[in-house]
Amino acid sequence: MSPERSPPRPGSVRAILRGHAQGDPEDLLRLRDLLADLDRTAFGMLLLIATLPAFIPIPVGGAISGPLAMLIGVQLLAGMHKPWLPRFIADRGPHRHVLATFDRRMAPWLARLEILVRPRMQVLVSHRLSMVVTGLLLLLLGLLLSLPIPLTNYVFGALLLLFAVALLEGDGLVMLIAWVAGTIAVVTFGVLSGSLAAAAGQWIGRLM
Repeated sequence: MSPERSPPRPGSVRAILRGHAQGDPEDLLRLRDLLADLDRTAFGMLLLIATLPAFIPIPVGGAISGPLAMLIGVQLLAGMHKPWLPRFIADRGPHRHVLATFDRRMAPWLARLEILVRPRMQVLVSHRLSMVVTGLLLLLLGLLLSLPIPLTNYVFGALLLLFAVALLEGDGLVMLIAWVAGTIAVVTFGVLSGSLAAAAGQWIGRLM
């Protein structure tokens, strides 16, 4: 049996997606409800949901995913144990059919990843210093994703998805890989192209 046709492992990202994708396709899954019963893995769940628009082939996908990833990054930098969302965001969320579509598209990749992912090296996921590193990279990647850099939505979306998998599964090795890949992406697309410096200047200019 191929990996994508095998049943998802309980508690895995694929199982979470499949569970929420079942039901009335037009149901609105509010972020408040999706995160209500989760502990620190709520950051992973929120990041997973925030990543969805980046894989939608429309120009504003990154403009939605980017700021949400930045919000998560700031809260991890601040040492928060559960995510906080403004009410106007908490009462919104994806429709069930969006999760179902994402599940169908990503199932082959997630199934293969599921074979490799498991809880390990959890100090790289839950330690305070680790959360600072993760938060900083999410902040920078979210900032880059929100910029109109051609052909990068899927690249940054895949990186954010890797962070989400690491947080949800408690896999420190996957988190380490996400750190390395995220740093390379920030240096390549941000620092070398000048996009990150320009974006930072715009943000500082708005605050002044």
